[in-house]
Amino acid sequence: MTDAVLPALAETPAAPAAASLTAKTRRRRALVYVQAAPMAFVFAAFFLVPLLLTLIVSFWEYNEYEIIPSFTVQNYVDVFDGCLNVADPCTTVRTYLSTLKFCALTWAFTLLIGFTVAYFVAFHVRSATMQMALFLVCTIPFWTSNVIRMISWIPLLGRNGLVNDSLLGLGLIDRPIEGLLYSDFAVVLAFVHLNTVFMIVPIFNSMARIDRSLIEAAYDAGASGWQTLWHVVVPLTKPGIAIGSIFVITLVMGDFVTVGVMGGQQIASVGKVIQVQMSALQLPAAAANAVVLLGAVMLMIVAMTRLIDLRKEL
Repeated sequence: MTDAVLPALAETPAAPAAASLTAKTRRRRALVYVQAAPMAFVFAAFFLVPLLLTLIVSFWEYNEYEIIPSFTVQNYVDVFDGCLNVADPCTTVRTYLSTLKFCALTWAFTLLIGFTVAYFVAFHVRSATMQMALFLVCTIPFWTSNVIRMISWIPLLGRNGLVNDSLLGLGLIDRPIEGLLYSDFAVVLAFVHLNTVFMIVPIFNSMARIDRSLIEAAYDAGASGWQTLWHVVVPLTKPGIAIGSIFVITLVMGDFVTVGVMGGQQIASVGKVIQVQMSALQLPAAAANAVVLLGAVMLMIVAMTRLIDLRKEL
């Protein structure tokens, strides 16, 4: 009898303790949900709901006079009309190729500039105050709007701009260079100017977390500067490179203001097509193009996250 009672008495105090622990766990979970609720509401109201409405409108019919809320897939058929002909790409394919060209060039230049600037600030500037001052210099252009920063290039790159006048005055050219403004060069230049900081900041954050003893160990092992950079710094900076790449690619893919201003309204891009359709009140067609663009951007982001596991690296 005594042997049977002792285990029961031993387990009795544990039951209230377990119940109390479970209650505390539930309260903590409830508190977490309460804390996350405002941000979840904002996310749903300003992202999920508009995205759902865009998806719904993309399946509506429209004509020259009205939008008809009836289901149709014709808008998506129009987007991909003629795209199966490889010899003669359709308008959508040519537009995406043009946008991807700008995206690739902008990504390459911003990565080169961003990595160089971040490396200098992280490894060659010792003072934290000086690092903050240099970051402030990088963010000063953001004190003005994107349009003003783009327009500031026109007096420099125009036919009678400062660059052409200087080259003519030095005798290096006989007539003004036409391709400086309202060209692919001008669009890429503006994109790099506007988006480089989005590459600098995440790369610098990754470099700031690198243990400096790893750099010293590489030098002690006989590695050269380039070997240390390629085999130590670059692998440890991959999360920052991936995050910066996501920022730059998403911004360039959906941009239409930069292409319109710096391209002289003559260069096609996906964002520009959507903007023109919205101006013509072809909202279902614009919504279908926006959904396709979102899918393309998401595929690019998924591809980058497959190459680098951001959750593991961060």
